[in-house]
Amino acid sequence: MEFAHEPVLLDQCIRHLNVKENGIYVDGTLGGGGHAAGICEKLSESGTLIGIDQDMDALLASKKRLEKYPCKKVYARRNYAEIAEILAELGIERVDGAVLDLGVSSYQLDSPHRGFSYMGDAPLDMRMDAGSKFCAYDVVNTYTEKELASVVRRYGEERWAARIGLFIANARKEKPIENTQELVSIIKAAIPASARREGPHPAKRTFQAIRIEVNDELGKLEQALPAFCDALAGGGRLCVISFHSLEDRIVKDVFNTRADPCTCPKSLPACVCGKTADIKKITKKPIIPRDEELAQNPRARSAKLRVAEKRHVGK
Repeated sequence: MEFAHEPVLLDQCIRHLNVKENGIYVDGTLGGGGHAAGICEKLSESGTLIGIDQDMDALLASKKRLEKYPCKKVYARRNYAEIAEILAELGIERVDGAVLDLGVSSYQLDSPHRGFSYMGDAPLDMRMDAGSKFCAYDVVNTYTEKELASVVRRYGEERWAARIGLFIANARKEKPIENTQELVSIIKAAIPASARREGPHPAKRTFQAIRIEVNDELGKLEQALPAFCDALAGGGRLCVISFHSLEDRIVKDVFNTRADPCTCPKSLPACVCGKTADIKKITKKPIIPRDEELAQNPRARSAKLRVAEKRHVGK
């Protein structure tokens, strides 16, 4: 299966990056290389793209896709949260821009053996990094009923989380839950029929929650964003595309804190804490896909793009 992934908000992202032809840019979630290709199109032979992804399939597909561009290219099979270590190993102090396209790729969703999708049948996996030992099977079969409910409620924002946790715990008393369709059947049984007739697929929120837990997606994002802000050169921009309200909230909070770090009481006439902003928000509200893009790529419907720019020293 070809690693095909339609890049979301591509034009808006590339436009906001303000790519300099000789600059250094990072795609921290390389995937199929869609956003990276947009960056490489604007780079000269002296420019550099650093592509990061945990998924070897993604790296191999992107290398092939990007080989036609003359710029320098460096690839790292790592998690984007390790950006500081990656740059240190490359001897790079600052970058001119970066993009993060969060969540799971179309390729990963559509690869039956990866276990991300509730539509097919596959082993309970959901690892973005195939080298990781922790997978969806471990969450489903070793977490307590309360832990399962907490994960599904927190990361899936699922109103039936408690019942889903109970039904999973009861089902695995008979035998371990091993594949995606077993889990889908249990989730459907846990959600009342009247609720199943409304909204998205009844397993969507639970599968999303388990995937986020398996890959520690929100923890990695909270770790990565400050590191990416630190890595930017003056005038450099960070573009982050999120697909989940919790992701977007983290991005918004980090950008807000970096753009206004003062902790002084509002009653004071002037700041005395000494904390100064090192980024400015380019987007006050997130950019969302246009109707034309949604018509071509329905999976883009929940996407939100936020952009921040590193302030020049002394400004």
